[in-house]
Amino acid sequence: MANFVGGLPTDLIKKFEQLEIDTNKMLSDMVKAGADVVRNNVNGKMPRELKKVVDSGAKVSKVYKTPTDDGINQQVVISGYFVNRWKQVTPAPLVANLFEYGRSGASYPKKSFFRASFNQTQIEQAMLKEQEKYIKGD
Repeated sequence: MANFVGGLPTDLIKKFEQLEIDTNKMLSDMVKAGADVVRNNVNGKMPRELKKVVDSGAKVSKVYKTPTDDGINQQVVISGYFVNRWKQVTPAPLVANLFEYGRSGASYPKKSFFRASFNQTQIEQAMLKEQEKYIKGD
């Protein structure tokens, strides 16, 4: 009777074990890379008038895990305050919203810059480049 003994290579098993350990860090780094692409695009497309209001441009929040589905997320935010010549204080996200969506009437037309900054191809390429640091193709 024929007899067969087989087994997986130990280096492959070690790669899988290490990948299991590094999964959360890898996903966090991938999300961060995608958020950095969006932040750079937002800062590049931000209207000149808004750049005067927001000193440092868009920022990236910390990577966090959502409690409901254990998703790994990060936000690109515009923060700070705008003080006009009459010393009235307005939150910068509200001013950014005015530029993004406009206002009824001809005085504030829509200048969409935030939504246009989400280029799916650029984001995916940055995330895949980060993934390659952890999963090396052989």
